[in-house]
Amino acid sequence: MGKPTGFVEFKRDKQPYRPREERIRDWKLQMLPWPTDKLQKQAARCMDCGIPFCHQGCPLGNLIPDWNDLIYRNRWQDAIDRLHATNNFPEFTGTLCPAPCEGSCVLDINNDPVTIRAIELATIDHAFEEGWVKPEPPAVRTGRKIAVVGSGPAGLAAAQQLNRAGHWVTVFERDDRIGGLLRYGIPEFKMEKRVLDRRLELMEKEEIAFRTNANIGVDVPVEELRREFDAILLAGGATAPRDLKIPGRELGGIHFAMEYLTLQNKRCEGDVIPDEQFITAKGKRVVIIGGGDTGADCLGTVHRQGALSVHQFELLPRPPDTRAPDNPWPQW
Repeated sequence: MGKPTGFVEFKRDKQPYRPREERIRDWKLQMLPWPTDKLQKQAARCMDCGIPFCHQGCPLGNLIPDWNDLIYRNRWQDAIDRLHATNNFPEFTGTLCPAPCEGSCVLDINNDPVTIRAIELATIDHAFEEGWVKPEPPAVRTGRKIAVVGSGPAGLAAAQQLNRAGHWVTVFERDDRIGGLLRYGIPEFKMEKRVLDRRLELMEKEEIAFRTNANIGVDVPVEELRREFDAILLAGGATAPRDLKIPGRELGGIHFAMEYLTLQNKRCEGDVIPDEQFITAKGKRVVIIGGGDTGADCLGTVHRQGALSVHQFELLPRPPDTRAPDNPWPQW
């Protein structure tokens, strides 16, 4: 435990963001990096609990108190080693994860939790800047070949783990670029695609093969995979939207979120999308149905496209400012 009194001395700080008036005029990342001294004070708030409930809050089981302590002590290279021990891609989760670990932080019983996600992102960003993140091809190959169907975060993580175990891995993606949800579902302002491309370049150097425009069962026969590979891992995403069978649904100007977000992401990639095929909110009065992550992605997108107005509808009540009695710690 780096600073036993850290959680008393320092208050939780918020991740710095670019000014709203600036960020709605471009597609760059909306967050700003933390100054190192401020970030280390946030890491000092970690109490190194006897039972670190943040472990059970994290779906990956990240060793959170370990790298919090290392960041506080300015041991960044040791911190990224501890972070990579459980997390293949902290640059993705540090940006996109809703941080259920923070809801499980012991400080959250009666105080503000540690800013775990921001520390995670700063750790991996610093590691890339210093050149510590390098390809890790296996020392020995098993000779086995594995096909991974789907190149979203699950498919990429599985491919990397299987490759490091020594198998020859090929990732199949039905779209024109690798990344799945990371590529076309997440807006640029939430995660710039250079971050994804940087990791994919490392994976290619680790000798992982990627095949795009390969829709299994359509462009690529299933029998081909069965014939050429020893195992097949299905890591397809959930791209089927939930429709609303209500009066007026058949009218024009009503779109599914993924249809809408994908087109904008393609334009951000530099693809030429004809105006008659592009979906834009410019100069329009927009209604967004759904208030979750996808709804928020749409909200940020319509603002940047220049919507005249936007209203967003959410089925559930407004979340309380503090924990409700029926939502006890350490639940998310």
